[in-house]
Amino acid sequence: MAEDGIWHGGDLATARALFPEAPQPWADLSTGINPIPYPLPVLPLSLWTRLPGADDEAALIAAARKAYRVPAHADIVAAPGTQILIELLPRLASAGPVAILGPTYAEHGHAWRKAGFVVDEGAEPADAAATIVVVNPNNPDGRLWARAELASLAARCVRRGGLLVIDEAFVDFTPEISIVPELPAGAIVLRSFGKTYGLAGLRLGFAIGAPEPLAKLKAALGPWSVAGPALHVGAMALSDAGWLAATGEERARDAARLDALLAPHGRIVGGTSLFRLLETPQAAALFSRLGRHGIYVRCFQNAPDRLRFGLPGDEASWSRLQTALAIDVP
Repeated sequence: MAEDGIWHGGDLATARALFPEAPQPWADLSTGINPIPYPLPVLPLSLWTRLPGADDEAALIAAARKAYRVPAHADIVAAPGTQILIELLPRLASAGPVAILGPTYAEHGHAWRKAGFVVDEGAEPADAAATIVVVNPNNPDGRLWARAELASLAARCVRRGGLLVIDEAFVDFTPEISIVPELPAGAIVLRSFGKTYGLAGLRLGFAIGAPEPLAKLKAALGPWSVAGPALHVGAMALSDAGWLAATGEERARDAARLDALLAPHGRIVGGTSLFRLLETPQAAALFSRLGRHGIYVRCFQNAPDRLRFGLPGDEASWSRLQTALAIDVP
């Protein structure tokens, strides 16, 4: 758990504290990160010993523009992960209420509150909101917003002097959902690299939007904000359309396999091909049972009847999960 009290997936220190007798190694299913990462190339030593070069950054940006289908009228900025972009976005908005369409990734609301904005969180945007934040597909329930709905929200935000922020962290395997190719005025889209490519530790993300607000983000990030190895690996992976297509099909099959395992234990209420959301009155008992077997899943402070499951990354992890699920909840 973070110091700000927000729970995040991948926190194995918390898992170990909760279940000190659990068998090792942990099967961490608490994140929505692809468990089978993009194969890392052999990296030249120079990427570690020199400052990132302008040519390296330009190569990454070119690859990202093509992969994300960024239109000519829009700009794109690379950052060391989307989290820092979430922290910086409040600098771009004028004073006014902010609507976070959720429940969703908690850091969005936290960032705007820290910046002094009044924040409303609900399934639909509050009437008074000038800035609206949408996660599409939503985390954790996979809720989708149609492009026409998002375009209407963007026009509303422009009229009120605000922004429409669209977090597309989990859209890579369903590119037809992305609004980037038809980016409306007033919208800024966030894209995450680490989740789809299974390389969250690389810390790489992007903001896409009109040139003026993107220039402000780039200035706030400062020079050499993205490490040389991330520039190199990101450009290579984003140019590998074959890997993305094949991996998307494989993860979709894995998600269906996970649904079949979870179905006897509750109701699948949503998700993406990288995670599934289970609703069950036995959520607390199931979380504890899995934890005692060294399997860590995501629970929610504000939704105690729900658990989010990431995908196992190998047959051993699938087998561990199947065995643990087969044991009756005490």
